[in-house]
Amino acid sequence: MPPPPPPTGEPKRRRLLSLPAVCPCEGIAPAPLLASLLSLAADLASRGAGDAAGTFPVLRRGARQAVRIAGLLLAFLEEMHDAAALAPALPPASAVLALTELHVAMQKLRFLLTDCARRGARLWVLVNASLAASELRVVLGSVAAAMDALPKGVVDASVEAGELARLVSEHAWRVPVRPDACDERAARTVRSILEQFKSGVSPDAEDARRVLEHIGVRSWSDCSEEIAFLEDELRTRTDGTGDDSSSSDAVLINSLIAFLVYCRVVLFDQIDVANPKPDAAAARPARCPDWIRPDALQCPITLDLMTDPVTVSTGQTYDRASITRWMKAGCRTCPVTGERLRTVDVVPNAALRGIIERLLLSNGVSLPDAGAGSSGHRHGALGDAPAALFGRAATGAARLAVAYIVAQISTGSTADRRRATCEARKLCKHSGFYRGCLVDANAVPWLLCLLSSTDASVQENAVASLLNLSKHPRGREALFEAGGVGLVVDVINVGARTEARQNAAAVLFYLSSDAEHAEEIGRIPESIPTLVQLIRDGAHRGRKNAMVSLYGLLQCASNHGKAVAAGAVAALAALLSVGRDRDGDLAGDAVALLARLAEHPAGAQAVLARPGLVARVVEVLAASASRSGKDHCVALLVSLCRHGGEKVVALLGRMPGLMASLYTQVADGSPQTCKRARALLNMIHRHYEMSDTPAAPAPASEAGERVVRVL
Repeated sequence: MPPPPPPTGEPKRRRLLSLPAVCPCEGIAPAPLLASLLSLAADLASRGAGDAAGTFPVLRRGARQAVRIAGLLLAFLEEMHDAAALAPALPPASAVLALTELHVAMQKLRFLLTDCARRGARLWVLVNASLAASELRVVLGSVAAAMDALPKGVVDASVEAGELARLVSEHAWRVPVRPDACDERAARTVRSILEQFKSGVSPDAEDARRVLEHIGVRSWSDCSEEIAFLEDELRTRTDGTGDDSSSSDAVLINSLIAFLVYCRVVLFDQIDVANPKPDAAAARPARCPDWIRPDALQCPITLDLMTDPVTVSTGQTYDRASITRWMKAGCRTCPVTGERLRTVDVVPNAALRGIIERLLLSNGVSLPDAGAGSSGHRHGALGDAPAALFGRAATGAARLAVAYIVAQISTGSTADRRRATCEARKLCKHSGFYRGCLVDANAVPWLLCLLSSTDASVQENAVASLLNLSKHPRGREALFEAGGVGLVVDVINVGARTEARQNAAAVLFYLSSDAEHAEEIGRIPESIPTLVQLIRDGAHRGRKNAMVSLYGLLQCASNHGKAVAAGAVAALAALLSVGRDRDGDLAGDAVALLARLAEHPAGAQAVLARPGLVARVVEVLAASASRSGKDHCVALLVSLCRHGGEKVVALLGRMPGLMASLYTQVADGSPQTCKRARALLNMIHRHYEMSDTPAAPAPASEAGERVVRVL
């Protein structure tokens, strides 16, 4: 039997300090079983090499004893292996059974030592030191029992083997396994600090520093690594379980996360990573393969970084929450290709998730569990957990950490502000809980002040923080009350970095979610022209953000004329002419915006006045693989006929290929598009029935007898 694979990485679904083991199959031959035991024992014995305190920061004495026993066991197994006549003498019923039990116990011991030495899990092991010690006692007892169960003929195969077997049994039975005194002191200090957080009292910084030093957390990145692990552990315990013990664990884990966040914010003056920005989609760390484009990791529906990528039957990949909402809305087509989905089942894209996970973990951000279900992915454990899972300690620690950040933003030096805005950006990126805390701490006005900072990093972090805070209802209100819309528009124009300008455009999208806010934004003279300019000259992501923001502003009727006057139609027409190259996916968004503009007479006239634009829309209708793109094309053409009159109807009737495309939409389009296409066909037929000029016929192979008025 081959040895179990070494634990190169933590299994995704194994909870820390749970010790699963695979029992060797019945009837296994002694030789492969012994070979696997040798491999396990060698791996365990090697755990003691180097600095033992650094390898096992918690439960050091017990872990050292377990490694020593593993070394004795390895020597015993080697003696068995070297005995030339051993294998034929092994009684299959008794010796193999004992070796099987020993194999299971050693697997559990390997899991336990891996957990005790795991980077990122050290605080959790510390607060569970008693549980870890209890598990170690049970495992070592199993090792001793298995050794005692070996037949005498096996143990006494040689003098050395007999002596080693007795040593293993005696040490495994008698070794005292309990938490070290220093572990107990550190755990008591953690509990004391959490009690202070409950009262809203800042703990002694030296007490917190001693706890971190004890578990080997000595830097900002070490803290981030601990937080990322605890968030993953929290998800495995709260995913669809109603167990009271899981809820109790969740409260404790949230408290420990908040404790680490407080320590990271208050105790460490330097962010020791090359790229501390939490938005992994906006930057490419060194470990990201060169062939990966960050925009390829975005969900085609939301344009956000996918955290739970799944593949549908057409082969396209989306974020699970986005495609689930799409299907629940009654859509049974692929949003990108427009093909009808053969099934609503989705397949997790493990390869893409692994790439995204490497990107995020390089910045101390963890991914939600892939098994979180189809109800929606969770952007961080803190943000979307039920309120009952947040204890007073977590709330108190979060408020103290956020208050410190806001103080650094308001009164600190440039270096302090750079670090504080980075922390604010990181905290509110994936956590609605911290977004609320930052809004309550009056962070929005101070972040707005930093939009004019001459430090590009400070400005970029401030814009990204405001982008995430604008997702919070009270954050949007605070931004409007502080008069920050004009400052955001200024950043779109003159931001120091491209990413800052792109994020500022996205802020307007969230601010325009309310019709009254959209009208207020439109009153700022530069807002709509700035978005149009970004559509015209921006990069791919900037154009996307500008178009969705402008689309939101157009829900207010008074903004239509301003968009037309700013040259929106010309900018969108230029995107339609791009075709199917790298930016070709922008064409669908451009048609959607043109359809929204054409709902009003001024917009329709501007579209009609653009040479060749109507013909290009007809081409997009025929060639687009996106169902939504076809829907918008039909809606645009109907609006043009409604506002342009018979002259436009006659023009459309002469467009080659249009009739066939419209008949296809009548047959296969969505109910709303089918209705619009039918109305448009009837208008064209009615016009040419009343004139002497025939309309351009649809090809017989496609239309056949359907070239009649559609009822």
